[in-house]
Amino acid sequence: MKIIDKYIIKKFLGTFIFAILLIIGLAVVFDITEKMDDFIEKEAPFNAIVFDYYMNFIPYYTNLFMFLFIFISVIFFTSKMAQQSEIIAIISSGVSFRRLMLPYFWSALILGIFSFFLSNFIIPPANSVRLDFENTYINGTYYNDEHNIHKQIEPGIFVYMESYNATNDVGYKFSMEKFDSTKLVSKLISSIIEWDKEIKKWKIKDYYIREIDGMHEKISSGREMDTTLNLKPDDFKRRDTEKATMNLFELDNFIAMQKQRGETNIATYLIEKHQRMAFPFSAFILTLIGVSLASKKKRGGTGLNIGLGLLLSFIYIMFMQVTSQFSIKGNLPPILSAWIPNFVFAAIGYFLYRIAPK
Repeated sequence: MKIIDKYIIKKFLGTFIFAILLIIGLAVVFDITEKMDDFIEKEAPFNAIVFDYYMNFIPYYTNLFMFLFIFISVIFFTSKMAQQSEIIAIISSGVSFRRLMLPYFWSALILGIFSFFLSNFIIPPANSVRLDFENTYINGTYYNDEHNIHKQIEPGIFVYMESYNATNDVGYKFSMEKFDSTKLVSKLISSIIEWDKEIKKWKIKDYYIREIDGMHEKISSGREMDTTLNLKPDDFKRRDTEKATMNLFELDNFIAMQKQRGETNIATYLIEKHQRMAFPFSAFILTLIGVSLASKKKRGGTGLNIGLGLLLSFIYIMFMQVTSQFSIKGNLPPILSAWIPNFVFAAIGYFLYRIAPK
């Protein structure tokens, strides 16, 4: 590694660390201002605020803002080098533009690997503590407002509830149907199903069961019955943010379990998984775009490059949100929704690299 490589890597990582510390500091200040009333009203302990919330708030938002500030950092210090004619001096000494990119990509690799481990193994347990704090002192009790709930709990076994009370773990107007291929073989109908915390089983009350065997039908009924179902109260209490508390392996296992149950509403979890893989690669793409834009000395100076960089960053973020919504509410496969922004901006980066002054 040559002196110029060390110089660029030091500039890259130093600018990035300074920028991310600055924005995280501002984010913490604004968050304290916004949530101070909740902390006081709910009497949140000071230790919990500092260690359970803000110590886990920092890694989450560091990863969230990372790629925006990778881009801004590259734009900022490369523009400064260009304005001071350092880029011209480096290229004039016989270093090719491609070779100049090498220390930039080494820095992007370091940050990409850091982001991968953050998002898949460090942030999920931190999010679990942070979200528990939010649910206790900020968001309050979770209420399941779903109606007409349909779930496949095992192959060929379907359950239905008109509504579910997540506070008391009680479901209303419950039914369970068992199919053999496409034939209905039994159907249970109950007014109430309740979770018994002591025996870890469901109590089905005021039920009757229809068992169908060809042209014959048997009907039985009862006041109460304990039963084990491949269904837990937690299945009705999952907030949309819960996917952020699962590490890579837990997320894979959860998706596999939901697929086995026949759940179709797992797009958000698949998007989360694929985005965790796609985001680290955006460090290389945004670095390529940043260097290609900022390496030329411009009359507008550093400010023009930073403005253009911010514009492209917001377009990139908006593009990610749009493709995610197409996947959740449309037919776009989750893997494509996560990777399309990278493909499009990689093409933009290659074009800008080709026309950059060399």
